[in-house]
Amino acid sequence: MNLAPFRDPGIAAWLIAEIHAAQKHPWVLMETCGGQTHAILRLGLDQLLPRELELVHGPGCPVCVTPAGLIDQAIALAGCPGVLLATFADMMRVPGSAGTLFEARAAGAEVHMVYSALDALALARRMPKREVVFFAIGFETTAPGSALAVARARREGIRNFSLLMAHVLVPPAMRALLQSPDNRVQGYLAAGHACAILGWEPYEALAAEFGVPIVVTGFEAADLLRGILRLVQMLEAGEARVENAYERVVRREGNTRAQAQMDGVFEVCAREWRGIGLLPDSGLQLRPEWAAWDAQRKFGDLASPSAAASECISGEILQGLKKPPACPAWGGRCTPAHPLGAPMVSGEGACAAYYTYQYIPEEEGPARHALPEGLTR
Repeated sequence: MNLAPFRDPGIAAWLIAEIHAAQKHPWVLMETCGGQTHAILRLGLDQLLPRELELVHGPGCPVCVTPAGLIDQAIALAGCPGVLLATFADMMRVPGSAGTLFEARAAGAEVHMVYSALDALALARRMPKREVVFFAIGFETTAPGSALAVARARREGIRNFSLLMAHVLVPPAMRALLQSPDNRVQGYLAAGHACAILGWEPYEALAAEFGVPIVVTGFEAADLLRGILRLVQMLEAGEARVENAYERVVRREGNTRAQAQMDGVFEVCAREWRGIGLLPDSGLQLRPEWAAWDAQRKFGDLASPSAAASECISGEILQGLKKPPACPAWGGRCTPAHPLGAPMVSGEGACAAYYTYQYIPEEEGPARHALPEGLTR
C-alpha cells in the first residue's frame, strides 16, 4: 500500500489550515490509542493545531492499563517450578507492586519474550514437560490471536499451554470516561487497529447516548489530521455521530472472522484497569468450556492484592485529566530508564511519548525537537 499521500507535508499543511479555519470555539479531543499519541507527538501535530484545540490522551495503551495485581500474578507464575511465562517485550519492565518481570527473570524465573500467542504455543509444543503460560494482554487487536492459539492448543491436544488473561475492550472504557463527572472530552479519535477488528458499529451507541462525535483514524499525519478536522467540523455544527477516516483498513462491521474466533473462546467480564479501577464488561475471559487453558483456573491466585506506586499519577493521565509533564516525577525521578509507572515504560505510553519527543533538558535548549519538514507553525 502506498502511504506517501498520507505522509505528504503539503496535504498535512492543507489539513492544518482547514482545522484552523473550522475551529471557532475551544474543544477538548481525546485519542484512544497509544500509537496515535506517539504519532501526534513525534510529528509535532499537537503544536500545529489552534491553541484552543486541546488534545488529551486516553487509556489506549494495553500495557499501561494492565493492573499491578496481574503483573504480580505473572511474576508469581514465572517463579513456579516447571512454569515458563511468555510475554511481550513491553511487559518486561512494567512495575507490579514489588518488581518487574525483567527483575524476576534476573533472579532466575523462566520468562521468555515472544511476538505473539502463537509463538508461546510453539514453546509449549517444543517443551511438553513445561507449563507455558502466555500473558495475554491487549485490546481487540491482539485478542483474536490469543483465541486462535487456545483453539489450536485444544485441536492439537496441547495441555501444557494456558493464558493469563488481561485482554480489555475499548468501548466500555470510553463509556466509563464519558460517564465520569470529571470528563471534559468532547470528541474522540477511535483507534484504527482496534476498529479493524471490531468495526465502528459499537461506537454508534456511545455517540448517540452521550452526544459525542467519534472518528476512526489511522496513524499517519493525514489520517490523524483528517480525524481531527472532522471532529472539529461536527462539534462546530452541533453534530454527534461516528465517521470513518481510515477507509483503507476499517469497515463498519469490522473483521467478522476475527470476531467469531474471539466469541467462540472468550466471554465478556469485568476487568481492573490500572489507575482507573474495575470497569464492568470491559474485559475478556475464557469461557468455562476452555477452563483447561485458563492459567488462573489452573494455578489459582498466587499473588496478594497490590497497588501501583503511589507517586505515579497514571490513572489521571490515562483518563485524560492530566498530561505527563504535570506529574512532579516526570522527567526527573521517572524516566524510561527508571520508570515509576507503566505509561513511562511502554512503547505506546503517553509519558514515554512526551519524554521521547518533547522533553528538553535545559542544557540542550528549545531546538531539540524541530517540526516535521514541510510544516510550519
